[in-house]
Amino acid sequence: MFQVSIFLPFSKTSSVMLNWHEYKAFPIISHDYDLCHIYLYLLEKTFPVAVSFLNLISIRPNLESGFGMSKVNSKSVLVYELIGMMFIILLGSALHFTFEVFGKSPLVGVFSAVNECVWEHLKLAFWPALLYMLVEYAPLKKSANNFLFAKTAGACLMIVLIPIVFYSYTAVAGESIFVIDISTFVVAVVIGQLLSFKLLSYKKLSENYNRISIILLVLLALAFALFTFYPPQLPIFRDPNTGKYGIAG
Repeated sequence: MFQVSIFLPFSKTSSVMLNWHEYKAFPIISHDYDLCHIYLYLLEKTFPVAVSFLNLISIRPNLESGFGMSKVNSKSVLVYELIGMMFIILLGSALHFTFEVFGKSPLVGVFSAVNECVWEHLKLAFWPALLYMLVEYAPLKKSANNFLFAKTAGACLMIVLIPIVFYSYTAVAGESIFVIDISTFVVAVVIGQLLSFKLLSYKKLSENYNRISIILLVLLALAFALFTFYPPQLPIFRDPNTGKYGIAG
């Protein structure tokens, strides 16, 4: 047994006793993430009941299952996700105009913004993100973890952030501002891709996450296609310029 000193908030002690086997369980520390996990492990030694409760109410990984990130090529994954940012932003920007450029083709309309409503602009992030997911599937499938879950989570975050920011700032400004709308799109894509990177570099999670992700992607794709022609009569689907809905707007 030996003693490790560490600052533990709200604790009367600043040291924890560890045996040699527990010490050897720690990997060589190379990331702040590992430091965080070691800190939490030591905290668990002092406050086992409190940390057990935190495990129940949070999505934090089980500390006993291992520390740090999986052995993936993080630099390679990061490069792919950075390229993906540019790909999604550029293709998404193009999809804003393709419906008009191709003579308002219904097929093109499934993948493009057919009017100026908020919902249609979510296509500009979703479809390019889905396409890029297919592009990087082969090179990253074996070199990264949680692929489908990571890419689905990133895409979902993009299409959630855009309307949240839009309705938040327009509630204050009273109108939409083009520069803010463009900036929101770009920032949402960047944040979504960074989330993907974190999950791709994270330790391998249950395969159920990937299975659920496939179902969610299919449902979203069907929703974007269906609501192009049969949108619900809700504000998010209403073209602010014409007052119409869907491809008729």
